Amino acid sequence: MTTLLIHNAHTLATQNDARTELHNACLFVRDNCIEYIGPAAGLPPEALQADEVIDASHHLVLPGLVNTHHHMYQSLTRAVPQVQNAELFGWLRGLYPIWAGLTPEMVQVSTQVAMAELLLSGCTTSSDHLYLYPNGVRLDDSIEAAREIGMRFTATRGSMSVGQSQGGLPPDRLVESEDFILKDTQRVIEAFHGAGFGAMTQVAVAPCSPFSVSRDLMRLSAELARSQGVRLHTHLAENDHDLAYSREKFGCTPTQYAQDLGWLGPDVWHAHCVKLDDAGISLFAASKTGVAHCPCSNMRLASGIAPVRRMLDAGVPVGLGVDGSASNDAAHMVNEARQALLLARVGRSLQPPEQRTLPSGERKTFFGCDLGPSEMTARDVLHMATRGGAQVLGRSDIGQLALGLCADIVLFDLNTLAFAGGAVHDAVAALLLCASPQVDTSIVNGRVVVRNGRLATLELAPLVERHNRLALQLVGAA
Repeated sequence: MTTLLIHNAHTLATQNDARTELHNACLFVRDNCIEYIGPAAGLPPEALQADEVIDASHHLVLPGLVNTHHHMYQSLTRAVPQVQNAELFGWLRGLYPIWAGLTPEMVQVSTQVAMAELLLSGCTTSSDHLYLYPNGVRLDDSIEAAREIGMRFTATRGSMSVGQSQGGLPPDRLVESEDFILKDTQRVIEAFHGAGFGAMTQVAVAPCSPFSVSRDLMRLSAELARSQGVRLHTHLAENDHDLAYSREKFGCTPTQYAQDLGWLGPDVWHAHCVKLDDAGISLFAASKTGVAHCPCSNMRLASGIAPVRRMLDAGVPVGLGVDGSASNDAAHMVNEARQALLLARVGRSLQPPEQRTLPSGERKTFFGCDLGPSEMTARDVLHMATRGGAQVLGRSDIGQLALGLCADIVLFDLNTLAFAGGAVHDAVAALLLCASPQVDTSIVNGRVVVRNGRLATLELAPLVERHNRLALQLVGAA
């Protein structure tokens, strides 16, 4: 049994239902669960004798951020010149031949590099969408990498089954047979999925996209997932080409396609949804279907601005995703949240006036300025990056700081250059409005995995050196 005390936190933002924020507060952890939150005067006696005490008097304390969409292997192909200015379909066509050279070692190393970047930016839980399996690659490679580095992980067994010869986008050599996909997906679920409270590894079923799998595989994947009690994930309505493909091939919108195949519901989350229309938003809200919002990737690939504020107002569960490291070229969760905030403000300015307010007509003022109910605030986005992400991944045991929940906690040092002149006014908002900082401490399931801004579970320098060597090998071979 281990204990940990976070003592006298400058600001502690719980992200509970009331979004309670405390000052000069303490948080006591026993093993992997939170046992106390409140003033020092109320601490249980054993807390003062905790195995580890962290002085948080100059820190912002938050629940660990939750990343709902990623392609971690893509960190090997960041900033590849031939696709730097491409949109989604051209970008994929340029990278598929490179990714065909992936090996199990490359997947393991790139997963740890991606996770190190996430952990150092305040993210403690991440999903990953691995949808191609050349040269003996298995989802097991990602899962083993996550266990070694210490990140809470939702591993999605992705798939592609419709190659170019059948009208799909990927090369035929990168697709798998649908029988094998379903059998291997069931194998991975049975081997690795944890359904209980505090599970460190969960598995989801994740056919890649409407332009790379068949309708049969989508339908059968949904049936498999529900028979096994796991979640469903895919890409949907990512850009105009994606929209056009659904209309041409299936004669319907992406949302209608998802509805027809059983891909709406509280056990489903879709990545991007940039082109989700009003009817789609209504269906997502009514069915509690989740969305992984990926602002940096959407900008990088010129996909557009997702209608996130309208989704939230309608009741759609929304979390944040950094997306693949070759379409974002980074995996910094605080920066992703910052971009989500700024992009929402830009997107609102582009909306017609009639779309800028809710039907209730409610208004608020701030320093005498009119603030509409559909405004996106820093606290809204932070809630999306924590509690929203947990909801999208189907986790009620993480995403907030509350008694009995998992001790996934991050601390940001407010006495750093990034917070200068900001934290003294509003430490919570400064996290997203000022320069995006690295985390000082990350705790996952009660275990310190980042300490004093340094990864505590792996040696980072040799990992990066190995990763760079493999990146050159992969791109050079193509």
